Amino acid sequence: MKRTDAYGAQAPAQTLEELDVTSAQGLTTEEAARRLDRYGPNEIATQEETLLHRIGRRFWGPIPWMIELAAILSAAVGKWDDFGIILVMLLINVFLDFFQEHRALNALKALQAGLAKSARVRRGGAFASLPVRELVPGDIVKLRLGEIVPADIQLIEGDFLLVDQSSLTGESLPVSRKAGEVIFANTIVKQGEMLGVVVNTGMNTDFSGVVALVAQAQLESRSHFQEMVMQIGRFLILVTVLLVMLIVLVALFRHQPMLEILRFALVLAVAAIPVALPAVLSVTMAVGAVNLARHKAIVSRLTAIEELAGVDVFCSDKTGTLTRNEMTVVSPVALDGHDERELFLTAALASRLENQDPIELPIFHYLDERLPGTDLTAYSALDFKPFDPIGKRTEAVVEHDGRRFTAMKGAPQVLIGMAALDEAAAEALSQTVDQLAARGYRTLAVGRREGDQPLELIGLIPMQDPPRDDSRAVIDEMHANGVKVKMITGDNLAIAREIGHLLGLREQAIRSAQLSGAAGSELMGLIEVLAGAIHHRLKGTAGLAESRSFAREVIDEVRTRFDTSLLEREFLHTHESAIIEMIEAVDIFAEVVPEDKYRIVDTLQKGGHIVAMTGDGVNDAPALKKADCGFAVSNATDAARAAADIVLTAPGLSVINAAVKQARITFERMKSYATFRIAETMRIILFMALSILVFDFYPITALMIILLALLNDIPILSIAYDNTRVQATPVRWNMKELLTLSSLLGLTGVVFSFLLFFLLEEWQVPRGEIQTWLFLKLIVAGHFTLYITRAPGWFWQRPYPAPILLAATFGTELLGTLFAAEGWFMQGIGWQGAALVWAYAIVELLVSDVVKSIAVRTLLRPAAPAGKKSLSARSALQTKEQAA
Repeated sequence: MKRTDAYGAQAPAQTLEELDVTSAQGLTTEEAARRLDRYGPNEIATQEETLLHRIGRRFWGPIPWMIELAAILSAAVGKWDDFGIILVMLLINVFLDFFQEHRALNALKALQAGLAKSARVRRGGAFASLPVRELVPGDIVKLRLGEIVPADIQLIEGDFLLVDQSSLTGESLPVSRKAGEVIFANTIVKQGEMLGVVVNTGMNTDFSGVVALVAQAQLESRSHFQEMVMQIGRFLILVTVLLVMLIVLVALFRHQPMLEILRFALVLAVAAIPVALPAVLSVTMAVGAVNLARHKAIVSRLTAIEELAGVDVFCSDKTGTLTRNEMTVVSPVALDGHDERELFLTAALASRLENQDPIELPIFHYLDERLPGTDLTAYSALDFKPFDPIGKRTEAVVEHDGRRFTAMKGAPQVLIGMAALDEAAAEALSQTVDQLAARGYRTLAVGRREGDQPLELIGLIPMQDPPRDDSRAVIDEMHANGVKVKMITGDNLAIAREIGHLLGLREQAIRSAQLSGAAGSELMGLIEVLAGAIHHRLKGTAGLAESRSFAREVIDEVRTRFDTSLLEREFLHTHESAIIEMIEAVDIFAEVVPEDKYRIVDTLQKGGHIVAMTGDGVNDAPALKKADCGFAVSNATDAARAAADIVLTAPGLSVINAAVKQARITFERMKSYATFRIAETMRIILFMALSILVFDFYPITALMIILLALLNDIPILSIAYDNTRVQATPVRWNMKELLTLSSLLGLTGVVFSFLLFFLLEEWQVPRGEIQTWLFLKLIVAGHFTLYITRAPGWFWQRPYPAPILLAATFGTELLGTLFAAEGWFMQGIGWQGAALVWAYAIVELLVSDVVKSIAVRTLLRPAAPAGKKSLSARSALQTKEQAA
C-alpha cells in the first residue's frame, strides 16, 4: 500500500486504475468482501492488557516483593495478626493504584470512537449507507457538509470541500480541497459536497499514526515517582539482605534454632519494609488531586501531580488552547472614499450567516458589536455564489432601492486584479496585504461592482485567532515560577510569530522541517528573498511584482541546474545534542504535525527536562501521553482528554499555575514523608541488627514492631494535609540528598538508642522494661523526626505544622506512652519513666535538627536547576555520536 500523500501527487484517473474501480459503478459486493479479507476492517486495531495482568503487575516490584515476603514469613511462623495487617496494607496500595489507572486507560478507545460510524458508499452502481468498518480501498464515497471523513480519501468529482483539519493538524482555519487532492480520516467537512475514492483504511491511514504514537508513549511511560519508589525499594532491599545474611550467619554460629532465626527474619523484614510508603504517598497525591478538583482540574493519573512539581518546560498547543479558536477582525482598512460601515455592510452582503463559516462569522459579529444599526434587511439577495477554491471569492447580486450591484469578498490578490487600479495603487495595496500577512493576519478584500463597470475596492478586513484573555498572564506567571513556555502549532510561521509576540514569547520561531535538521527549504527561501531584494535595489524603477517574478526565475534556474533535494539531506546533518540545544532555545514551533509535537516533547525529555504539554485535538494526543504531565483544555476532544493526565473543565489556562503550586506543595509533603520513613526504617533495622549481633539481645518484641508500624504509618497519613512552603522553582527527586539525609538522621537515632540502652543497663533496669523504654523512645523520637524533615530550616520556623498533623502525631505518641506507662502489651515503666523518655526524645530532636542543618549546608549541594541536567545528557549523547 502507498502512503496517502503519494496518491495526492497523482491524477484521480491513475488512482482509480490502480485500485481497479470506476467512479460510476464502485466496487461490487463480492470484490469489497475480498478486499475486506485482504486489508482488514477500517478500524484502529489495539491489543488491550487483560484485567488479570493489570492487577497482577501491581504485586510485582521491589517494595511489593518485600511486603509479600513479610506476609509469607508471618504465615510460616503462625503470626496471623501480623499477616493480616501486612496484607491489608498491600491491598490498599494495589487498589488505589489500580483505580487511578482504570480511569486513565481510555486513550486508544477514545481515538477509535472519534472515527465516523457510517458512510455513503457506492457499491454496484448504487449508493448505500454502510458501517465505516466495512470500507475498503477502492470504495467510492460521497462526502457532505458536517460529516466526519471515514478514511483517507482522494477527491475525484465535485467543485470543492472545505475541511476542518484542526483536530488532526492544529491549523486554525479550514482548508480548501478540490479534485485530485487527498483528505484524511477523522477530519470534518465544513462546506461542499464531493465524491472520493478510499485509498487507505484502518491502520494504514495517517490517523493511525497518531494512535501508534499514543500507544508507544503509553508503553514507554514511567513516572519519576515510580522510579523514586523503585530506587528506595532497591536501597532498602540491599540493606535488609546484607543485615539478614549477617545475622543468620551469626545465629547459626551460635547454634540457635532455625525457627527462631526465621522468626527474627520476619521481625527484621517487617521493621525494614516501609509497608505504608506507597499507600501514604498515593493518599498524599490523592489529596492534592481533590484540591485541584476544586480548581476545576480533574486528575486522571495521580503520579502526574508529582511530575507537575518538577516541570520546567511547558509546551502548549496554540489553536483552542492559547487562543480562542475563533477568528476576529483586527484593524480593518477602509480605502479612500469609503468607511467601515460600508466595508462591513458589503462584506456581510457577500456572506451568509446560516453557513456558520468561520471566516464570515467575524464579519457579522463586528457589525453587531461595533456598527449597531446597520440594516441588512433593506437589501435583497437575488443570487449568491459561494466560495470556491478556483475563483477564491464569494459573490452576491443584491438589490437596494431599485438599484442592483454585486457585492464581493475574497482573496486580495484576486480582487486587486479585477479592480481598475493603476500599477502604483495596486502595488501599494499589495504591500499592505503583505505587511498584514507578515503579522499573521488572514486578510479579505471587499469590493462592489455595478453592471459592467470595473470592480470598486472598498477595503481590507484582516482577521486573526486572538489569544485568550488570560493566556498572557498565565505565561508570565509560569516564567515567574521558573517554567519555560513553548508554543507548538500547525499554523504558518507568520501567524505563530504574531501570536507569540502578543503572548510575550521570544519571537524566534522555526518550522517543523528544521526539527530533524533539514533546512534546504529555508535556504531556498533565503535565496528567493535575496534575489528579489537585489533586483529591486539595482533597478529602482522596477516594481515589487517584477522583482518577485525575477526571484522566482532565479529559483527555477537553481532547481534546474542543481539537485536541491540534496539540501534537505545534507545541508544540516546535526547531532541529537545540537537538536536538543536548538529546541531548548526556541519558544515557537510552527507548521508542525502530531509526530513533530511528539518529537519535541521526547527530545526535551532526553535533555533532562520534565515536560508538561497542553492541547485540545486528536493531533495533540500523542504528545499529551508522552509528556510527563499532559493537560487537556476544557473544549478538548475525547481523544485528548483520554490521553491527558489532567483535564481542565473550565475555560482558560489560569488553573494550570494553581495546579503547579498545588503540585509543589504535594511534592514537599511526599519528600518530607519519604525522608522520615527511610530514616525510621534505618533507625529500627540497624539498631535491632546491631543489638542482636553485639549484645545478643532483642531490643523490642515482634508485637512492638507491629505496634510501631501502626503508630508510625497510619496516623502519618495526615502529612497529606500538612502546611508547607511553595518553591519558586521546579522541584524534583534528588535521591542522593534523600538517602544521605535519611541515613544521617537514622544513624543519629541509632546512636541515641544505644546510648539509652547503655544508660539503662548501667542502671540495671530489667531487660523486659528496657524493651518498653526503647519502644517508647522509638515512637516519640520517631514522630519528632517528622518535624525535622518537614521544615527546610530549623524545625520551629514557618510554615508551622497543620493542626491535623499535630493531633495525629501527638495523639499516637500519647497512645504509645499510655501503653508503656500502664504496661499494656508490654512491661510497664510508669509515668515517671515515660516522662524521662519524652525529655530524652526532645534532646534527640534538638541534636538531630543540628545534624540536618549541618548536612544540608555542607554535605548536600543544592540540586542542579531544572534543565541543567541536560548538559550531562548532551555530553553523553555527544560521546555516543562521536563514537558512532
